[in-house]
Amino acid sequence: MDTTEAILATYKRAPMRIVRGEGVELFDDEGNAYLDFTSGIAVNALGYGDEGLREAMHTAADGLVHVSNLYRTEPGEALARWFVEHSFADRVFFCNSGAEANEGAFKFARRWARAIGGAPKHEIVALRGAFHGRLFATLAATDRPQYRLPYRPLAGGITIAERDLRELEGMLDAETVAALIVEPVQGEGGVRVLDEGFLLELRALTRERKVALILDEIQCGLGRTGWLFAHERSGITPDLMTIAKPLAGGLPMGAILVSSEIACAVRPGDHGTTFGGGPFVAAVARYVVERLSDETLLATVRSHGAWLGDTLDAMAKRRTDIRAVRGVGLMWGLDTVQPAADIVRRARERGLLVLSAGDHTVRLLPPLTIRRDELAVGLARLEASLT
Repeated sequence: MDTTEAILATYKRAPMRIVRGEGVELFDDEGNAYLDFTSGIAVNALGYGDEGLREAMHTAADGLVHVSNLYRTEPGEALARWFVEHSFADRVFFCNSGAEANEGAFKFARRWARAIGGAPKHEIVALRGAFHGRLFATLAATDRPQYRLPYRPLAGGITIAERDLRELEGMLDAETVAALIVEPVQGEGGVRVLDEGFLLELRALTRERKVALILDEIQCGLGRTGWLFAHERSGITPDLMTIAKPLAGGLPMGAILVSSEIACAVRPGDHGTTFGGGPFVAAVARYVVERLSDETLLATVRSHGAWLGDTLDAMAKRRTDIRAVRGVGLMWGLDTVQPAADIVRRARERGLLVLSAGDHTVRLLPPLTIRRDELAVGLARLEASLT
């Protein structure tokens, strides 16, 4: 039996077997090197072999690994305090993944909405192009028909709306809608950067209608855009925010950041997690967020992002097979004439790892520690892979 057959076939895995990483490169078991523009799907923000991350893991392993949330531990409490000090939030709930974070955010929003509006106020609205996860409630809020169809009926009370303010004005009924969930940059949906003015209008509308605004920053948050949180670009403040991916340096961890108004509606027993915020992952995450909030790193991401955008725009102008370029910071998408899967394969053959974000969008998510010359090498390989 081929050992790959022992793993349930939910992924079409690339053929090589990755054995190690260094800097922004990965290496397979045949010694081939790959410049990584995927970051483990936006997880490995610090690249590979980061000495501080390794030390944080070793130090954390010398302490408690797990005791459950029946008891207090310092690493989780310290990490929660850090987020309260560095964001809009007054309370934090830790879990194990982005999908779990969004499911929990839906529950917290409904708990709050029921407290102020009764049972009818329970609807959740997501936007066209959204991806919020593959659990039943998050899948209902995810705009991917091929993901949804095999699992119908999905969780009820969740609707997908167009990215249109006029339509949302009609849908966000103060009597029935509990929350609107939005990605400031839609990652899986094609790397679509939502207009800052649109986000400001949404915040004003949700506040007026007493609808909780949930920002899903699982992929676009924690430095990816050049700001610690992606919504800082627009100056809005959400009621809840979900984060995950790079949070614990590759260890499974997610979080829901919550305002005091939402937090006051939540009671002991309303939600739970066995592993969430355990002392080991929380201690490692504290190191990661300190690194990702460093202003020098964030300024570099913004600078690299501006250069990357200009370079990709120039590439699109001299070619006929790139239809559009979108992105911010180190999160970019190219709409291509050819199927994205073909470009991903050819790039891999040239020693570059990239992602797709739909049938005809190539997605770039390099580590935030990447150098400008490494970006240039990657773009040269990418362009060679387009034909």
